[in-house]
Amino acid sequence: MLFLNKAVLFPVTSSALLGVEEGPCETVNLTVELGSSAKLLLPGLCSNTTVKSLDLKGNNLQAVGAEALGKLLQQNKSIQNLVLEWNSLGVWEEGFSLFCQGLSTNRSLQRLDLRNNQINHEGAGELAAALKSNSSLQELDLRWNNVGLLGGRALLNCLHSNRTLRHLELAGNNVPSDILKAVGALAALGMEMFTLTPALSTSEQAMDHNQDRQSILAENQSRTHVLSKEVLSLKEEKAKQFLNLMDTIDRQREEITRSSRQSSARVGQLQEALAERHSIVNSLKAKLQMAEAALALSEQKVHDLGELLSTAKQEQATMAERQAKDLQQQKQEAADRETKLLRDLSAANEKNLLLRNQVDELERRGKAQQDQLFQLKQDLTNTVADLRLRAVKAEERLDMEKRRFKQGLDDVEFLRQKEVDHMTQHMEASERSMQERIQRLEAVRIGLEETGAESGQSRSACGTRPGRGGVDQSPEPGQAGRGEAVTSCPQGAGGDPAQLRLLSLQWEKGEGEALGHLHKAVS
Repeated sequence: MLFLNKAVLFPVTSSALLGVEEGPCETVNLTVELGSSAKLLLPGLCSNTTVKSLDLKGNNLQAVGAEALGKLLQQNKSIQNLVLEWNSLGVWEEGFSLFCQGLSTNRSLQRLDLRNNQINHEGAGELAAALKSNSSLQELDLRWNNVGLLGGRALLNCLHSNRTLRHLELAGNNVPSDILKAVGALAALGMEMFTLTPALSTSEQAMDHNQDRQSILAENQSRTHVLSKEVLSLKEEKAKQFLNLMDTIDRQREEITRSSRQSSARVGQLQEALAERHSIVNSLKAKLQMAEAALALSEQKVHDLGELLSTAKQEQATMAERQAKDLQQQKQEAADRETKLLRDLSAANEKNLLLRNQVDELERRGKAQQDQLFQLKQDLTNTVADLRLRAVKAEERLDMEKRRFKQGLDDVEFLRQKEVDHMTQHMEASERSMQERIQRLEAVRIGLEETGAESGQSRSACGTRPGRGGVDQSPEPGQAGRGEAVTSCPQGAGGDPAQLRLLSLQWEKGEGEALGHLHKAVS
């Protein structure tokens, strides 16, 4: 391992690394600030074949250093681990573009650390384009940059073409969680493909990759076409909603201007009235100066006019307060309307963002379905042969089962028809018995109604008949029979309601049993 500390003097030429070019060290750790000196230092490593790891953490490489790193990646074939943390490479767009070009042609680098380099979405797009061509990089650390939504999508799309990248870190980049999950899933899938197919040659991998790319490209084009139509329709709807909001805002502004004009007209009228009052006061003052001889009378008149003036001023003040309150209320209403419109606009923006998230979710699901379809195709090719071998045996068994099933079906049909005939006969018999029972209950009910009517008539007759014998008098022999007849009427009348209630309960019970039997027969 070679360490260059701050005691090293710069500028440094490429001859300073002659010992590094063919020396025994495998790791170079530069802990000083190289700055523009990287242009002189890094070319010494281009032809080196022993250095496996290079650590340039916190060296402020700038644009010249990024360009030198790009050339180093194009020419060096031994470096496998490159640490570039805390170098702000994303600030220098041209230099970072050259660095990405060198990364796209490199075939030896396996781990790249680009943490805290201020890489934005444009730099992430260039890095994704480089990863599509790179076939050696396995780990990429992009934490604590500014990749954002667009950069996350670009990196997600490049993973469909890159089959070697197995670990991608995107934390601290303002990337949505669904894109992070999709990146993790695709990276894990790439790792499984890498472990399952180690014996494939490079030509076979290239052919498979080309076929996968063509199929994925066709499916992506069709889906992007459909999604673009949906996005256009959504944009049209949002434009219509925005135009409607703008129309309502314009109408409300017109109403506000109209109300302000009315209030200004009212203020003008009040000012005119005030001017008239001032002219009256001035005329009164002139009359006061002319009437100095009649001082007592003029003072009285002035006092009266002063009172009138004070009342007028009070009225004017009250009117001004009312106008101010009305104007404040109108302003409050306008502010409320404006806040409501702003809330509606924010809700529309949130809905638009939700729709975008749904589109991203649909894309992710589509990609997952593509992977499942590829796996199902492989399973289908494996199972077709087995199914063809089992088809002949299955046909023979099917013929035998058809014969058995047909015989069993005939037997079941005969038994079912027999059971149906039995059930129909049972239902008809139960229906006849129920009808007869209902008729008997109807006859009982009619008889009960007739007995109730007769008992009512007997009660009325017993209540209207006068009694001749008193309590303490002894009745005659002829009158005793009448008294017994009179006392027998209430007893008979008192027994009829219990009998009627008992009969009605029996009738309701019979009707309920009849309905229950009918339901059982129907079921």
